[in-house]
Amino acid sequence: MTLAELREEIESIDREIVELIARRTYVAETVAEVKAAEDIPTTDESQEQRVMDRAGKNAEQFDVDSNLVKAIFRLLIELNKVEQRNQR
Repeated sequence: MTLAELREEIESIDREIVELIARRTYVAETVAEVKAAEDIPTTDESQEQRVMDRAGKNAEQFDVDSNLVKAIFRLLIELNKVEQRNQR
């Protein structure tokens, strides 16, 4: 592949990543609505730990640095928690 083709592939992957983040954010917003309706606390540390564990396992499966993947998921979780708090 040429450099231009490789860069096009990265651009396509980047779009997919953003699309997945948008989908995840939408679902997290729906979770927030359910939590608010059912008066469930915003923070669920055991669920957060399950997400982090799953992220680490997925990283290992795809031979990606698990610390990097966990840092990305920590950021996503924190952003979702901020949104959940703002909705209440």
